[in-house]
Amino acid sequence: MDLRERQLSSEAVYDGNFLHVRRDRIALPDNSTSTREYIVHSGAVVVVPLIYDASGALRVVLERQFRYPLDRVFIEFPAGKLEQGEDSLVCVQRELREETGYIASEWAFAGVMHPTIAYSTEHIDIWFARGLQAGPAALDAGEFLEVFTATPDEMSDWCAQGLVTDGKTLSCLLWLHHVLSGRWTLDWQSV
Repeated sequence: MDLRERQLSSEAVYDGNFLHVRRDRIALPDNSTSTREYIVHSGAVVVVPLIYDASGALRVVLERQFRYPLDRVFIEFPAGKLEQGEDSLVCVQRELREETGYIASEWAFAGVMHPTIAYSTEHIDIWFARGLQAGPAALDAGEFLEVFTATPDEMSDWCAQGLVTDGKTLSCLLWLHHVLSGRWTLDWQSV
């Protein structure tokens, strides 16, 4: 069975600075019609920054950030929105430096995730970074967050306790565990 839906018409419902909402009239696989409303998003990046503490234990760099729509502070990996036409590696390097102050000497592209496939075109490119050098953060105006580190096991415990619920962070932690177990590999590049 052909499951594809075909666009018959499209209209802009809302055009904001960050989000754009569209409403499309579509033909379903059985040729009946329906509508689809969705958010057009330019995409984003997320980074799993790997660092070793003084004892040699692996830790990851994380952020605590208040997210207004859900009225709470979330634990997240550093992330940010791609500008139109921006290279993913350039964006993730900028976001890591601006939000945490860290600069990495090695980067690995892990893959892509689609966080909200039912109502958004957003994709998030997943990156890993290592060889971190600390420096000053340069947060955007109006951006407030706390940077800290944790072990992968601490993060797993926080997930089990419901303290980490951000989808991109959960996905990245799964990816990290598979990389650490050797089941998945990364192609590291010096930058």
